[in-house]
Amino acid sequence: MAARVSRTNAVTVNDVLDGRKLLEIDCLDRVYLTLSVPNLMVGGQVVSFLTQHEGKPVPSPALLERRGQTFRRAVMSFARANDIPVISFAGKKDNSRPGVLADSPWPERKIDQMMPLIRKAAATGRSQVAAIGVAQEYQRVFTGTKSETGTGAVWFSYQRVERRVTCYYFYLWDEQVGPAFIKICAYFPYPGKIWINGHEWAKRQATAAGVGFTELSNGFASCDEPAALQDICDRLGPGTITVFAERWWARLPLPFTGTDRQAGYWWDISMRQVEVAKTIVFSAPHHARAFFEALAADNLDIGRPDNMEIIFNRQVRSTTHGVFRTAIDRDNDGVVVNAFYRHSRIKYYLKDRRALRIETVINDTYDLRVLRRLEHLDELVVKARDVNRRLLDTIRVGQGCVLASPAIERVAQPTLTEDGRRAPALRFGDPRVMALTGALCLNLFAVTGITNNSLRALTARLLGTSYSTSQMTYDLRRLRANGLIHRIEHTHTYTLTPDGQRLAIFYTKLHNRLLRPLTAADQPQAPPTLRHALATIDQHVEDYITRARLKTAA
Repeated sequence: MAARVSRTNAVTVNDVLDGRKLLEIDCLDRVYLTLSVPNLMVGGQVVSFLTQHEGKPVPSPALLERRGQTFRRAVMSFARANDIPVISFAGKKDNSRPGVLADSPWPERKIDQMMPLIRKAAATGRSQVAAIGVAQEYQRVFTGTKSETGTGAVWFSYQRVERRVTCYYFYLWDEQVGPAFIKICAYFPYPGKIWINGHEWAKRQATAAGVGFTELSNGFASCDEPAALQDICDRLGPGTITVFAERWWARLPLPFTGTDRQAGYWWDISMRQVEVAKTIVFSAPHHARAFFEALAADNLDIGRPDNMEIIFNRQVRSTTHGVFRTAIDRDNDGVVVNAFYRHSRIKYYLKDRRALRIETVINDTYDLRVLRRLEHLDELVVKARDVNRRLLDTIRVGQGCVLASPAIERVAQPTLTEDGRRAPALRFGDPRVMALTGALCLNLFAVTGITNNSLRALTARLLGTSYSTSQMTYDLRRLRANGLIHRIEHTHTYTLTPDGQRLAIFYTKLHNRLLRPLTAADQPQAPPTLRHALATIDQHVEDYITRARLKTAA
């Protein structure tokens, strides 16, 4: 008895997004900020701080060491007075620091290990320091050098160098922000960090506003008022973060005093790493894994420079620094697809087996031509959300082509346009047409548009033979006549229309993923069932030729 082959319709990203989408939210995720003092960046400014600001006749390094010791004692006193656990990340017992829990097993990702203590603090319902972590880390700090003048007078100069020094992590539970930490180095000029989570902040705000929701592990699974929730997510900006920092600076022990701040010696906040997320929750989670696995397989080349140029809206030249690649990470929760652009990356993965999470991770704001200071966060978020949208558009177009498309039927044979002009065909299988559509696939979302020169270079490379400017001009003409490209007014630049996107993707995928494997199906590496089926078809064709008494070709 012949085996029956059952087939189910594949679930595409467009099926999920158009018919099975429960919630879509754009929100800041993890925000990692740098604290630095702008007028303590070079050695001469340290000398001015000690002599002019503090009024010391000699800018001795001992003065800075005294300040550092005062700060360290203040941290330990603060911990004892408020019954705050102090945890050493060094992993070695240090009897010189009473109150420190030594031999700690905490791994590198400190915030995850501190979450039980933060949740314990959250249960009290009030903002507080949940724990203080102590670590020895490399930081750029000042060291002093002693020298003498010709008359024997002693003087000191300062250089900024990397040194392994003590850093304090104040792990916080904040009623407005949720879990967070503030890190301060105990050595001059006391660089620091701030970490918050935008999704956790939004949860606090939604609860306060009476907006009902259910949680993902780091996000939202559902919401009674999606529009209100999106409005809340949109409000997280520089002002909110600055208020948070000021609130805790007023409570924590700090190495700078009020007098220092009045003289202009205080921290500026700048962006070190910002994650901007788009979360799409499915109403039918049982489809999620199958569709995501197909999605990952379809986009293994997303990290190529030409794709990153499109998605990040930045031109990639031969002199552009950075790594361009796709990395597939696997963990207990599934697959994470990472595509790298310069210092930054974009990733997408299945969140809690029921949501598609797309995140743009900006490790250097200059990658998107945004300045680093916190006041430019809103501008960075707009551009990062646009990156997320372009990736989603790329995914949608990649899975949005179907066999029964009017555009495909129209361009496969010569037709007349609405104004009576002849529109030459773009026949599937023609080598020149296949090279042309393959080149169009590389320009799906080219924000700078398509030109004769740029498209001709790509087409010639794929065709593998000479391809002249006049041939390119003719092909541009028939692409326009078939409604596949649109000319930008007053320029010689073109953009792809929706029909053009579908045709380019369809022709390329049909050729590369269906016909090419089938034409090699008689080879040993092809599945045995496929080889057997094709052999059966071949035998039937031979029988019909014999019965028709047709001669075989010589």
